[in-house]
Amino acid sequence: MLNKQLVNFIKESRKRGFDDFQIRKPLMDNGWPIEEIENAFASLKKKPKFKNKICIYLDSDIIRVLEKRAKKNMFTLTEQIEDILRRSTINLRTSKQVIEKLDDSLIPLFSRRQR
Repeated sequence: MLNKQLVNFIKESRKRGFDDFQIRKPLMDNGWPIEEIENAFASLKKKPKFKNKICIYLDSDIIRVLEKRAKKNMFTLTEQIEDILRRSTINLRTSKQVIEKLDDSLIPLFSRRQR
């Protein structure tokens, strides 16, 4: 059965900026059953309308590293790969904005227009 207090605690912790690992660890350390914790997290997962499927082929060494990282972050291998892709996409967006701003400041310096 779903513990509503636990779900509310997780929601509040996320609002305060804690990631799932930082929330799970103290709950387990304080004796919360893993099944209850996982059920609470599962109930909060946003279910997308649809998911696109992508097939990738990875070297077995890379898979072992990803599985180790996934275990550390308490993710499945699929969730870990999704997390890496999502974070790299977000970083790419922010780095483009910085480059565009830099370009904007350099345009007057290299412009052919007379000042």
